[in-house]
Parts: sequence; C-alpha cells; structure tokens
Amino acid sequence: MAKIAKIEERHEDGRLKTEIWALPLDEDFLETLFRDLFENHWAKLTFGPMIQGGAYELRCPGPPKSINVGGGYFTVHWGRGGHFHLCIGESRAEPEIVAHRRPGKCELVRGMDKHGDPVTWSLRVENGKGESTLSIYFPNPFLTDEDGLADTSDWNRLALWHHTLKTYAGHDPDGRDTLGKGFR
Repeated sequence: MAKIAKIEERHEDGRLKTEIWALPLDEDFLETLFRDLFENHWAKLTFGPMIQGGAYELRCPGPPKSINVGGGYFTVHWGRGGHFHLCIGESRAEPEIVAHRRPGKCELVRGMDKHGDPVTWSLRVENGKGESTLSIYFPNPFLTDEDGLADTSDWNRLALWHHTLKTYAGHDPDGRDTLGKGFR
C-alpha cells in the first residue's frame, strides 16, 4: 500500500489537536478494511456512531454470524446480538440519496491531549453530508477492557492501531504513540 499523507489539525494557539489519515472511499477498499476489523479483530473493537447529542460505544457481542456486502451496504450480523448496515457503495436509490448515504470521509484519527501527545486512536466514517455513520475506537493503553482508567499504560493495546495504520495507510509506528500520559 502506498503511504497516505498525514494531515495535522491544530488548535488556534498552534498546539496539535489531531492527526488524520484520509483513507480511500472505494467500495472494495472499505469492504476489505471493515471485513478485516469485524472478522479478525471483533473482540477488540468499540464502535458506534458519534452524533450530536449522543455517542455510542458498543462492543461486539461475539464473533459475527455473517458479514455480507450487497446493494452498496456492508452488513455485520450477530444473530440475536443484533446487526448493522453501513453504506459503502452504490445502491438503487436516487442519485442524491446515494450521494448522502455513501461515505464522504473514512479516516484514521490519532487524538491528542492538551500537550499534543496521543491519547486516542480511532477510525471515523462520515456520509456525504458530513454526518457520522461509524466510529471505531481502537484499544487504548490508558483504559482497561472494562472501560476504567488503567493504573499503568499497556502499550501492547496499540497493536490493532499499528496493524490498521500499516495495512491501510502504509505507515509504520512512528514512536509518537507512547508519548501520551493518559487521562489522569
């Protein structure tokens, strides 16, 4: 994979806010990315949309019973554990509806603390109108599996972030991930 350029967002005072890698939006790429994450790494994912007035941070109830792509939608199904559909391609809807539903952004995001050091690692997807359709939060070295604050940083929890950054954005770890001090 060719390296995807990193974009830096800064606060008004110049401090680093986020680093972003804008991923390709073609259906084949997105299917490969989401299939990898939900088939091979489901136990480590926290996911859901991040919308005005609500943040959904859900966990997969188990390995998916099925993952399908059809009619422009990527579907993960857990049986009684529920399912979701994510538009990743063309559908039979009217062109303006398709343009609204299709991804307008799919980005890997490294969020910074007030000092400009990494404290969050995620993937965010927005539709063609800039509305959140999916956020995936990668395991965080400052948090436990039970969503509590960790007593000590567990840098091994960044393995999935490093895999995703290398595989889908073409970047090896740059050493910055271990600079953060957490949320305390």
